[in-house]
Amino acid sequence: MKTIVLGAGIIGISTAWHLLERGHEVTVVDRQPDAALETSFANAGQISVSYCEPWANREAPLKALKWMFDKEAPLLFRPQLDWQQWRWGLQFLAQCNDAAFERNVQQIVALGAYSHAALKDVVRTTGIEYHRLERGIAHFYTDQKSFDEAGHAVELMRKYGVQRRLVSREELLAIEPAFRAYGAHITGGTYTSTDESGDARVFTQALARRCAERGVRFLYGHDVLRLNKTGNAIEFVATSAHQESAGGQKHSKHQALKADAVVVACGSYSAPLLRGVGVDLPIYPGKGYSATFPLLRPEGAPLVSTIDDGRKIAMSRLGNVLRVAGTIELGGYDLSLDTPVARARCHMLSRRIEEILPGVCDTRTPEQGGDPQYWAGLRPATPTNIPYIGRTRVDRLWVNAGHGTLGWTHGAGSGKALAELISGERPAMQFGFLGMDRAPVPPQRTRMPA
Repeated sequence: MKTIVLGAGIIGISTAWHLLERGHEVTVVDRQPDAALETSFANAGQISVSYCEPWANREAPLKALKWMFDKEAPLLFRPQLDWQQWRWGLQFLAQCNDAAFERNVQQIVALGAYSHAALKDVVRTTGIEYHRLERGIAHFYTDQKSFDEAGHAVELMRKYGVQRRLVSREELLAIEPAFRAYGAHITGGTYTSTDESGDARVFTQALARRCAERGVRFLYGHDVLRLNKTGNAIEFVATSAHQESAGGQKHSKHQALKADAVVVACGSYSAPLLRGVGVDLPIYPGKGYSATFPLLRPEGAPLVSTIDDGRKIAMSRLGNVLRVAGTIELGGYDLSLDTPVARARCHMLSRRIEEILPGVCDTRTPEQGGDPQYWAGLRPATPTNIPYIGRTRVDRLWVNAGHGTLGWTHGAGSGKALAELISGERPAMQFGFLGMDRAPVPPQRTRMPA
């Protein structure tokens, strides 16, 4: 079957790979010149099956209200004149109760476990190297109240098969000695040995190259203008290619791409694209920040990927650099790094690393002679933190989007699951796939000209 995947991040490339594995003819379309240059570019690097609690919980509304005027807040709601943002916010509030929290955790953990197994299979098959560290993930707390509450999260995760456990400060420092200089501030932590870390961009780009070697057609530098629908089916995808003439003038070449199945995997940009054909999914961008610091003292840097609960940031060793990422800013599609809020959030990452790992990284600003690689990406968030994977009500149109902060964790499994659904199979996990309440529609297998 001829398929088109819109988006070349970890979700889109994983989908393309698994479609290819099942014998489909695949075309991938992305506006960037290579894979993984947007949300998959510089995330925290964690494969965190065990650290996947939804943002929506009973304490979230009060915290979000308290944090509204704090530029460095872990979750910053910046009100916009955008009714989609307010609708998303109301749906988020409806999830802020214990029953919804546990229901959402169950699905997120199921997808995480399925995805981790799928990732391991891909790595075994391809041999891709991506600064992978199978050292687990630790989470440390700096106040007793938060550490006491962590016990409830541990119990809930263990209920659904995740081997996360409470550890004392001494045990945490034995697991990761790099935090000994900061140890007096740590009250305790949790640890899961089965989690891991690695560079999502490196992995995604390597997998994209393997897809290309096996016949996947890549249309990089192509904007997706719209989905064209005739009746209740997608007729074609309208694209525009960026081209430059011999004289240096830039122009666009429009193209209509046809296929038996179209997969929308455009992250935060999936929602407006889908609304153009009447598919309205509550996916809203959450701006996340990261900083990548060169190591000055590699021997003092952590090898265990770790979450700092005090600032809600994660840090992962990626070769000779340390990646630090965190915070969520709900304020539209702004990706700038030069606003007062953005600068404050970036500098918080630098300052916090110096507090926790003094002298280990080069956290100097450019003005001081340093070269910190700050970055911002739009995490496609749903009110439940559960992504939309499956068939839409429009024939030939599928979606794989809404993964929030867990795109790297859920990427391989989301791609495999959607490829299975498109192929008429049912993924072996308990998950609410989109459109699975509808009677299956046999795919058209006639080849269509591009």
